[in-house]
Amino acid sequence: MAEEDEDQRINRRIQRLSLHLNPYLHDEEELGRVVELVACAGVRPKLIISVSTAAQLSEYMRGKHRGLQDRVYEYFNGKPDLHTPVEISKDDHRELCMRQLMGLVREARIRPFVYVAQEPDKYFSILEAVGSVDISLGIKMGVQYSLWGGSVLNLGTKKHRDKYYEGIDNLDYPGCFAMTELHHGSNVQGLQTVATFDPLSDEFVIDTPNDGAIKWWIGNAAVHGKFATVFAKLLLPTHDTKVVSDMGVHAFIVPIRDLETHQTLPGIEIHDCGHKVGLNGVDNGALRFRSVRIPRDNLLNRFGDVSREGKYTSSLPSINKRFAATLGELVGGRVGLAYSSVGVLKVAVTIAIRYSLLRQQFGPPKQPEISILDYQSHQHKLMPMLASAYAFHFATQDLVKKYSEMKKSHDEQVVGDVHALSAGLKAYVTSYTAKSLSICRESCGGHGYAAVNRFGSLRNDHDIFQTFEGDNTVLLQQVAADLLKQYQQKFQGGTLAVTWNYLRESMNSYLSQPNPVTARWEGEDHLRDPKFQLDAFRYRTSRLLQSAAVRLRKHSKNLGSFGAWNRCLNHLLTLAESHIESVILAKFIEAVQSCPDPSSQAALKLVCDLYALDRIWNDIGTYRNVDYVAPNKAKAVHKLSEYLSFQVRNIAKELVDAFDLPDHVIRAPIGMQSTAEAYSQYTQYVGF
Repeated sequence: MAEEDEDQRINRRIQRLSLHLNPYLHDEEELGRVVELVACAGVRPKLIISVSTAAQLSEYMRGKHRGLQDRVYEYFNGKPDLHTPVEISKDDHRELCMRQLMGLVREARIRPFVYVAQEPDKYFSILEAVGSVDISLGIKMGVQYSLWGGSVLNLGTKKHRDKYYEGIDNLDYPGCFAMTELHHGSNVQGLQTVATFDPLSDEFVIDTPNDGAIKWWIGNAAVHGKFATVFAKLLLPTHDTKVVSDMGVHAFIVPIRDLETHQTLPGIEIHDCGHKVGLNGVDNGALRFRSVRIPRDNLLNRFGDVSREGKYTSSLPSINKRFAATLGELVGGRVGLAYSSVGVLKVAVTIAIRYSLLRQQFGPPKQPEISILDYQSHQHKLMPMLASAYAFHFATQDLVKKYSEMKKSHDEQVVGDVHALSAGLKAYVTSYTAKSLSICRESCGGHGYAAVNRFGSLRNDHDIFQTFEGDNTVLLQQVAADLLKQYQQKFQGGTLAVTWNYLRESMNSYLSQPNPVTARWEGEDHLRDPKFQLDAFRYRTSRLLQSAAVRLRKHSKNLGSFGAWNRCLNHLLTLAESHIESVILAKFIEAVQSCPDPSSQAALKLVCDLYALDRIWNDIGTYRNVDYVAPNKAKAVHKLSEYLSFQVRNIAKELVDAFDLPDHVIRAPIGMQSTAEAYSQYTQYVGF
């Protein structure tokens, strides 16, 4: 090829890459200067975070339980034999996971169970740190203390706590949470396992009536569990010996293995659910019960009890009330999953951003290659994700705070608020993290595909977060149902729950036409005003809520309530997601305003603005359809969002460093803080 032709090809390539870097430049003269990346920011100042500011931001992010998390990190850092290797069999991973939990409790003397009921914020801080070490370990810890232990604490009474607390705490009594069945998961009231009271022996008889009632996916069951909290329909005999009274689903403590020999007890069948897509450090099993007898005292009787004579008593008047109270006490699992999912997102986005700063590809003629994070397309992938990690962090922190308040006050309004908020945040955050893990992997190219760099294991281990503790689609429907209930109360003059207070004002705004003046404001100060951002989010939610209510009324006439709900289901899911995004943004704005250090506050404000404007732009069609934003304002939102992405890129290293995740927690060579360390570890891993 002629030298001149080759030069022309190079110039065309550089021009295309230049436009990729900076979409605002179009003429030849400007293209010649585009190699100076600061040009992307125009004349606006570039935000810089100092080392001291980064440290203060980290302190603000991690809060008062930083020391507790550091104890977890330091323990595992000093125990190389407890590090999960890249290649490990299912059986070895299960045994390692149990040794990790034993070491944490018995050697490091970190006792998570102490905090489950009294100081949940400390428990969830430990859970986040443990999950960063190995997600399987985090789940196994959650099964032992939040589910099995939590069911004893929350559904039982003093006699149960006195008998089981110490054994659960020190791991002498490893246990399971046996709710899900082969044929029933989300529909807990449809469970088929039965517990029939025998007044002659003063015992309950636990039975699996058919294959569909086999308890399935039960963590700790396949190998380590000695007890199980079994959810079953409580059946009481009546005067007619052929008829029994169904008192609804209750929880029972059922021993499944001998405490000394660890042999399976009579009448119980245990099978291994086998190798899974992820979380293979957790021993999931299936349980069948064949006329297994347990003492009457093994009924967890906080909300309902059976006397020696077989008489049922409860402070709650109906099966539905008792069922709601029972499930309400188990909401901690959802809180933990939402909180843990944010931890997974932090690890993934840290690895992806550090690699993207490290990796260099292409560049201007006769100049060094540039970081791939300097490409606008890469910023578009990762910067809103980084902003989301910060937003979710503050939202789930607030959820934990509300949950702690609920455990202390037992206030009905707070209980309802936490129930709906935990359902929504668990669904929204875990779905977002699952999608982000794939984007992070892709952002690291071929090196992201190496198992040692963790994206595969993180993605596989986290994937089930979208399903257990409530399927995400089902949970979002719960949020939508609560919103419609609040909507009805708003027009009846009732009191709205704390999270929904904004509906009263925003619904009034929705019922009036959008302001044609503010719809055309394009200034940066206006678009970065928290009031504009939050009003836009809440306006969208209110609009979706009002239209959903109208559609449901319309379709109910011909299809009935169930058919109408199904006809509007996608609309309702969008409504729930919109509401949760409004809650997340509100908490992020509060966190920015509460930050005591001005430099850290400026960085958080930048990240918060990116989170808000990126979400508005992603749903710009909704706002345009009702003229909430004029065409030029929509363009201004897009341009400012891109500019904010560029600005966040400039401090991306400091922002991920503020997560304060040590290298031995990150563990991915391409995610190390030091560039030299990253390449050294990676080449050593493959044998150089």
